[in-house]
Amino acid sequence: MRRALAGALAIILTAGLMTQPNPVADAAEPYTWSNVEIAGGGFVPGIVFNQTERNLIYARTDIGGAYRWNQSTGRWIPLLDHIGRDNWGLNGVASLATDPVDPNRVYVAAGMYTNSWDPNNGAILRSSDRGNSWQQTNLPFKLGGNMPGRGMGERLAIDPNRNSVLYLAAPSGNGLWRSTDSGATWSKVTSFPNPGNYAQDPNDPNGYLNDNQGVLWVTFDPRTGSRGNTTQTIYVGVADKQNILYRSTNGGASWERVAGQPTGYLPHKGVLDPVNGQLYIATSDTGGPYDGSKGDVWKFTTASGQWTQISPIPSSSSDNYFGYSGLTLDRGKPGTLMVSTQVSWWPDIILFRSTDSGATWTRIWDWTSYPNRSFRYSHDISAVPWLSLGANPQPPEVTPKLGWMTEAMEIDPFDSNRMMYGTGATIYGTTNLTAWDTGGKITIKPMVGGLEETAVLDLISPPTGAPLISALGDIGGFRHDQLGAVPRNVFLSPVFTTTTDLDFAERNPASMVRVGNFDKAARPNDNRIAFSTNGGANWFQGAEPAGVSGGGTVAAGADASRFVWSPTGTGVHYASGYGSSWTASTGIPAGAKVAADRVNPRKFYGFASGKFYVSVDGGASFSASSAAGLPSSARFTAVAGREGDIWLAGTGGLWRSTDSGATFVKVQGVQEAENIGIGRAAPGKSYPALYTIARIAGVHGVFRSIDAGAIWVRINDDKHRYGNIGDAITGDPRVYGRVYLGTNGRGVIMGSMS
Repeated sequence: MRRALAGALAIILTAGLMTQPNPVADAAEPYTWSNVEIAGGGFVPGIVFNQTERNLIYARTDIGGAYRWNQSTGRWIPLLDHIGRDNWGLNGVASLATDPVDPNRVYVAAGMYTNSWDPNNGAILRSSDRGNSWQQTNLPFKLGGNMPGRGMGERLAIDPNRNSVLYLAAPSGNGLWRSTDSGATWSKVTSFPNPGNYAQDPNDPNGYLNDNQGVLWVTFDPRTGSRGNTTQTIYVGVADKQNILYRSTNGGASWERVAGQPTGYLPHKGVLDPVNGQLYIATSDTGGPYDGSKGDVWKFTTASGQWTQISPIPSSSSDNYFGYSGLTLDRGKPGTLMVSTQVSWWPDIILFRSTDSGATWTRIWDWTSYPNRSFRYSHDISAVPWLSLGANPQPPEVTPKLGWMTEAMEIDPFDSNRMMYGTGATIYGTTNLTAWDTGGKITIKPMVGGLEETAVLDLISPPTGAPLISALGDIGGFRHDQLGAVPRNVFLSPVFTTTTDLDFAERNPASMVRVGNFDKAARPNDNRIAFSTNGGANWFQGAEPAGVSGGGTVAAGADASRFVWSPTGTGVHYASGYGSSWTASTGIPAGAKVAADRVNPRKFYGFASGKFYVSVDGGASFSASSAAGLPSSARFTAVAGREGDIWLAGTGGLWRSTDSGATFVKVQGVQEAENIGIGRAAPGKSYPALYTIARIAGVHGVFRSIDAGAIWVRINDDKHRYGNIGDAITGDPRVYGRVYLGTNGRGVIMGSMS
C-alpha cells in the first residue's frame, strides 16, 4: 500500500468490480482523533510513580492500555493507541515499570488473556521517550492484563542500581524472567524454584479462572548495590499460599524461601522501606480483584529476619471480612504507610494509615452508632458527577463510594500530600493527605481526566437533540449533551449495568429505546428495556416478555409506533407503542439481530446465521430473504431517507442491498468489515457518508466513502489504530466528516476533519 500525502488512502471500489488501488493525495483531509469525554469507567489496577523525577506518573488498565500523567493539564495521555487489530491483546497491560535511573525509559508487559481468547503471546514494550514511541519484544508465553489477579504486582521491575537489568514475574507457571539489555531480550531464571500454584478455580472449563496466577511481583533492596552494579538482594512474591516469598542475596544467581514467613494467604503487594530496612506485604485469600474475604498485613525486618503481623484488623477477627491490597509507603516520611481493603463491597472500602511503621492505624471512616459513620474525608465528584451512579442509598452506605477493587494506591514520593488510588471505575486522589494526621479531613476527587476506559457496545447520533447517545458495559451509558464535557448521570429509571443496544425513531428522533443487563434477582421489579420520549434525557421502563435473561438487540420503528426486541433468553417480539405488552414475532429465529428501516415505520429487518429477514407488518411476521453468500455473523444498518437501503458488514467483506434485503451485492476489495455507520453527506453530495471499520486492499483501518461505496478513504493513521474497535460506529448526521467509534476499553473515540 502507498500512503497519500494527507495520511489517507483512496480506493476505488464498485459492487462486483475492483479497480487497481489508486492513491489520491487530496482525497482526504487530515483527521483529529480524541475522546468523547466520560472520564474513567473501568478498572485501574496499577499506578506507578517514578522514584527520581517529580510528576512522572503512569497508570495501567486491564483492557485499555497505559497512560502518562500530564502535570500541566492534570490529565492523562494515552500511550498505546497505535496498537492495531492484529495484536489487540497488547492493550491489556499486565504490568508497567518506569526507570529510576533514566526516567525517559518506560516498559510495559502487555497481553490480555493467558487462554485462547487472545490468539497472541504477550510482549514487552519498551520506550526511551516516555511512551511516545515503542519497540516490541515478543515473549514465548501469554500475559494476562485482564485475567484474575491482575491487580497484584508489579510483575515488571527495574534494578534501581543497574537499570539495564529487568525482571518479569510471569503467570501460568512460566516462572521468573530476566533481561540484561534493557528489555530487548529475555531469558528464564532457571534457578528460581517456584512458578506458583494458585488458581481461582482449577476446574473452570473456560480456561479463565483455572490459570495459575504464577509469580506476582519483584522488589529490590537498593542498599545492596551501587550505581552501575547489580542489586544483590531481591524479593519475589509468589501465588503459593504456603510459599509466598523468596529472596536472592547474590543478584539473582540463587534463591531461597524466606524463613518464618506467614502462610495461608496470597501476597498481593510487597513494598520495601530501605531507610528502616522493612519489607511490607499485604495479603488476601484470593487473587482478586472482585473477591477476597480474609487477609493480613505483615512487616519483615530484613536485618533480623523477624516477621511481625501489623494488620489493621487481623484475619482472626470477626471484623475482618476482606483481604488487603493497595499497599504504599510515604518515601518522604519513612515509617508512614497506607493499605486498602482489597474488596469491601459493604458499606465501602477502608483505607488505613499508619505513621509508626504499622504499630498503630487510623482508618478513613469509623463506626459511631450503627448505622452511622464518621469520616476523615470529604468527597468531591463535581468533575465526574456520574460517579454517584444515580444511587440513593440508606445509611450506612453513601454515594459516591470510596471505590471497589482498590488494588492500586500510591503516595507521591515527592509530595506527602498527594496520593492516588485506582478503583473499578476511576482514579481518585487527594492533595492534602497529611491533614489526616492532624485531625482534619482530606478531600478526595477524581484524578482521571483523559483516561477513558469504557467498553462501548453501541452508539447512536440522532439528527436532533444530544449529538450522541452511548451504550456501555459496566456503567450503562450516557446522553452526551456536550462531547467535550463529562456527562452528569448514567442512564436511570431503570439503571442497567450494561446497555447492550439502543435505537431512535428516525422520523421521531426524540423517541428512543435501550435494552440491557443487570442482576434481576436483586431488582425483581425492574425490566431490561427502557424508553425515552425526550431524546434520552429521561427514561421509563417497559414490560418484558416471559423468558428474558438479557438485553439483546432492539429496533425503533421510523415513527416510534412499533418496536421490535430480540432479547437474550427468548424469541423476537414486537410491541405497539412503548412496550407495555409484547407479542412473539414469527418467521425469525431467537437471537437474531434486529434493526428498523429508517423510512417505512412498518418495516423491520433481522439477521441470524447467514440469513437476512424482513418484516413489512411492524415486526409481527418475518420472511427469510433468498439472498445467499452472506457471512455467518454480521452487523448491519439501514440508511436514513432511503427505504430499503441496507449495508451489512461481516467476515469476508461488505454488502449492500437497495431492495430491503431481497438481494445483496458484495463490494469487491473489502476483505473483511467489522461494522458500518452512516453520517451526514459531503457538501455537494446527495448520498450520506459511510464509515466502516474494515480491511480494504490489505489495510485494516477506519474508512469513509462519500459516494455510496465507490471510493473508500482511510481516515485514521498508524498512531490511531485503537485495536479493540468494532462493536460500534456511527457518523454524525449534522456534521459532515465526524465519526464516532466504540472501543472495548478506550471509550468513545471521535474523529473530526482538522
